[in-house]
Amino acid sequence: MTDKITLKVTTRKITGRKIRNLRKEGILPANIYGKDIKSQTVQLPTKDFKAAFKAAGETSIINLTLDKESKPRPALIQNIHLHPVTDEFLHADFRQVDLTKKVTVDVPLKMIGEAPAVSKGGILLQLMDEVEVEALPSDLPDKFEINVSKLKEIGQTISLKDIKVSDKVKLMVDNLNQLVVKIEEPTKEEEKPEEKPEEEVPAEGEEPKEGEEAKPAEGKQEEAKPEDKKQEAKQSDSKPAGDSKAKSKEKKK
Repeated sequence: MTDKITLKVTTRKITGRKIRNLRKEGILPANIYGKDIKSQTVQLPTKDFKAAFKAAGETSIINLTLDKESKPRPALIQNIHLHPVTDEFLHADFRQVDLTKKVTVDVPLKMIGEAPAVSKGGILLQLMDEVEVEALPSDLPDKFEINVSKLKEIGQTISLKDIKVSDKVKLMVDNLNQLVVKIEEPTKEEEKPEEKPEEEVPAEGEEPKEGEEAKPAEGKQEEAKPEDKKQEAKQSDSKPAGDSKAKSKEKKK
C-alpha cells in the first residue's frame, strides 16, 4: 500500500462548454460521488492530480480536503477521461468511501520476469489485464504481479487460482481456473496450392513446340488437305458440258 496522499480540491461552479477554459488554465474538472452522499462538482490543479494518480492509481485511498472542511474525505480515483490524441487528463471522478465497509474495484494484473518458453519459439499471451476484487478500502492491493519466469514450455499457463491473494481480499470471479497468461505455439502459415502454368499458344508464324500440333491462326481458314483437292477436281470433271455444246452449234451456223 502507498503512503497517505492528500489532495486539496475546491467547489466548481463552472459547467458545460466553459470547462474548456479551466483546462487551458491548468485546472482539472472533477466530481465527488459515493453512497449516501450528495454528488458535488469540484476542481483542482491538473499537475497535482497527475502526481496523486501516479502514486495511488485507482486502488489506493486519497484524502480529499474540500474547501475549508476540517475532516478529509477518503476517496478512490475513478472514471478518468483522457484526450484521444494527447492523452491529457480531461476529467476525473472521486469515489468517496466508508473505510469500515467493503468496496469492489478492478485491480491491475502486471506480468513480471521473463518466460523461458519464449526463447523456444513460444508466444506469451496475457489474457486478462485486471480482475475485480472486494475488500475494505485500506486492504485493497495496488496490483497483482504475475511471475511468468516459471513458464518453461509451450502450452504452460497461469490461472487466477495461481495468484497470491491476501485472505482480506476476495476475487469476484465465478471461475478461478480462468487463464491469465499462456504460452502459445506459433501459428504455421498455410501452404498455398501450386498453380499450374497455363498452356502457351504459339503466336502467328511461330513453329509449335515438339509434340504439339499447330493450331490455325485466328481469322484464317485451315488449308484444304490433298485428298479434299482431288475430290474437288473430280466433281468439276463430272459436271455436264451443256454450255460448251451450245457454243459449238452457234459457230456452225
